[in-house]
Amino acid sequence: MRLISGIGLMLVLAGKGFAATPQEETDVKFAFYSSAWGANTNDGLRLVAQNQTDSPLRLNAITFLDAVDGEAQARIPLALEVPAGGYADIDLDYINLITGDECVDRTLKENWRLVEISNYTLNPSVRNLIIEDTDSFRIYQCIKTVFTEWTDLSTNEPHQYEEWVLYHFETKRNF
Repeated sequence: MRLISGIGLMLVLAGKGFAATPQEETDVKFAFYSSAWGANTNDGLRLVAQNQTDSPLRLNAITFLDAVDGEAQARIPLALEVPAGGYADIDLDYINLITGDECVDRTLKENWRLVEISNYTLNPSVRNLIIEDTDSFRIYQCIKTVFTEWTDLSTNEPHQYEEWVLYHFETKRNF
């Protein structure tokens, strides 16, 4: 985790009662999806979130940081309520989360297709894929730092995590 990057955002959020804590495992898992990534359209984003706590929560925002200078690149306000131990999803207007990152740009030029952006590692079995020929299928990932803000609705306690999201790409190659 990067502790130095995003200092400006951490100071702003600390002034609002938040304290950034780098996390390996978080209480809120989420993934962004968009059909626009495969079709170069402006179809919007879908966010699916999983609450791994015993209390209901509100996912307030996810802020993507620029890979070079650590400044906020895109802040996505959400106000998504997720039941204890449950899931929720929301459809959003399209927000460009794929430009301005060297790894993402390079990967897209190499004929990979972005499948999802999530704060967990993608396993092919998660996508109901049975891979019989590993020479013809690849999963590739790029990493970006985000701040995830949420509130425990039973105590009204705010939480913020600095964590990584993974850009998951896949392709089938003809050999």
